[in-house]
Amino acid sequence: MKDNFPHSSDVAFTPAVKAIQARRGSRNSYARMEQNGSWETVITPELEDFIAAQTSFYMATANADGQPYIQHRGGPAGFLRVLDECTLAFVDYAGNKQYISIGNLSENPKAHLFLMDYEHLQRIKIWGEAKVVEGDAPLLARLMPSGYQAKPEHVIVFTVTAWDANCPQHIPVRFDAARVKDALDRRDARIRELEAQLELFKGKP
Repeated sequence: MKDNFPHSSDVAFTPAVKAIQARRGSRNSYARMEQNGSWETVITPELEDFIAAQTSFYMATANADGQPYIQHRGGPAGFLRVLDECTLAFVDYAGNKQYISIGNLSENPKAHLFLMDYEHLQRIKIWGEAKVVEGDAPLLARLMPSGYQAKPEHVIVFTVTAWDANCPQHIPVRFDAARVKDALDRRDARIRELEAQLELFKGKP
């Protein structure tokens, strides 16, 4: 269930954060943002498109004592799915069986997703709550990427409280290896095509 904040950005802008913003000169601009609608609280079509293109993200959780933990999750594009305007879900695959994230969620549902698009210099921050869903075979089958070689264990469902797009400063430009290979393969095919055409023209006046 979502927290009842006066402004959606209050999920991150606590009184302590706002005090530091005031001391360092940024509070007025963020106060104007709050009055103009603050952060998004539903998944827009633009965010859904962004999510569908991602092949990885980071999920932050914390245990009952507040000890944080960040876990990377990866898969084929679209493995993180939008179920409705407030809900995301993904299949959690078998790994090293430490189960830190799901242990944290069993005592503290607060969670955060951090999505990075290095190629297009974009990053999205999503606050919310997450839960582990076990034994729901239809949901797992719906979310499991077709043909992906991984062992599914359970589903994690994430309810969005608020989200924001981060400043692109300092994001290093990186390209997905598969996309780079595809571009190089197309370039090489074009080179071979042009070389074949040159061979045909050799010796012709």
